[in-house]
Amino acid sequence: MPSTPPTAPRPDTGPGAVPPAAPGARPSAAQPAAPSVRNARYANAAAGLKNLHQLIQLRWVAAIGQIFTIEVAYYSLALSMPVHEMLLVVGCLVLFNIVSLLRWRTGHSVRQVELFLALLIDVAVLTVQLYLSGGTGNPFVFLYLLQIAVGAVLLRGFYIWSIVAITTACFAALSRFNLPLTLSADLHLGLASPYLLGLMACFLLNAILLVIFITRIERNLRQRDARLAAARQRGLEEEHIVRMGLLASGAAHELGTPLSTMAVILGDWRHDARLAADPVLQDEIAEMQTQVQRCKAIVSGILLSAGETRGEASAQTTVRTFVDALARDWRATRTIAAFEYENRFGADTPMVSDTTLQQMVFNVLDNARDASPDWVGMVAERDADTLRITVTDAGPGFDPAILMRLGKPYQSSKGRPGGGLGLFLAMNVARTLGGSVTARNLPEGGAEVTIRLPLSAIALPATGPAHHGR
Repeated sequence: MPSTPPTAPRPDTGPGAVPPAAPGARPSAAQPAAPSVRNARYANAAAGLKNLHQLIQLRWVAAIGQIFTIEVAYYSLALSMPVHEMLLVVGCLVLFNIVSLLRWRTGHSVRQVELFLALLIDVAVLTVQLYLSGGTGNPFVFLYLLQIAVGAVLLRGFYIWSIVAITTACFAALSRFNLPLTLSADLHLGLASPYLLGLMACFLLNAILLVIFITRIERNLRQRDARLAAARQRGLEEEHIVRMGLLASGAAHELGTPLSTMAVILGDWRHDARLAADPVLQDEIAEMQTQVQRCKAIVSGILLSAGETRGEASAQTTVRTFVDALARDWRATRTIAAFEYENRFGADTPMVSDTTLQQMVFNVLDNARDASPDWVGMVAERDADTLRITVTDAGPGFDPAILMRLGKPYQSSKGRPGGGLGLFLAMNVARTLGGSVTARNLPEGGAEVTIRLPLSAIALPATGPAHHGR
């Protein structure tokens, strides 16, 4: 009897697969789309390889089913046919599947021409088996339709129409050239006819394999489309960050001059004899100078982050020192009734800090203070090889719709323009370091935001005694 034809997967028509960036790598702002392009290529290659693996599995099933069918026809039905030659064809099919398995293990993307050639081999195996077992008089001749259906799912343009033409030519040739099979139709016997039983088996085989094949391939395609959609979304978010970075650096340049002018004027006022006699006014001038200096420090940090690499704009410190200083600076520059801070990190570890890391945590703390002006809590601890910073507030918590779209820009319950950027920026900074930012509402009320950063992305290896400073 003819072979059960294997099915083949939809090819990866894109370029070769490029592996995704390492989790700890920090992408350059000058090329924000590169990781997304790599992710899209990787998604295409992954789908092609997964479909190729499905093809290999289905071909093993086909080879086993073919051997079973030949044995039943030869021994149970006592049909006269060249069983040794047919088993030799099965052996060739198994050998080809082993080669396909080795090709799958290379991990290279699957091209259209490869699947076209694989289908041609499947058609050739089916044609030889039909030639050895009655040609078009064999009820399994309709398995050609399965080959065409598989090609319609996998191939495009010239390739699929070539499969149609080749299977049609094979069908026509088998009507003239074949080894006769002693199997009469006996249609009047109904299902008692071996021919009708073979025809029904062919129908069921076509139906079952089509359902299995199309279901699995469509699932793989949906997963690939989901990965591509995620890659495109990531590209849009990275482009959004670059635009905000350009706007921020441009605004920082523009603000530098007026802030310096205000600092000079406030200094003159501070030493003006007419104003020195008013202590209340002097206190207000001192407060204004403090706030101007804070604005200048923020502007300087923006320019430093935009214009220098992390290694140039960073400082060597330790994790405990960094987190302690971060909590102290935030408390000193914000007005809040109560701020509870605990450092449970344990054994200290050298690390590299920069303004980006500090601003990421500040954004989360600022959001907590906006939701809960009376109390904010922060805990820093070590979880295996991860720095975990947990920020808790006593506010109303997150809206469920916002939790579902956590980290998307402009998703905020504050009701003001530009809201929601703090968590968006924090999540993107954490993601570039291979970490994450998660949020949840607490059963007793309030919300909790957890930042996880792998120590491998921020820590320095211990190379002996060192002096750490903030």
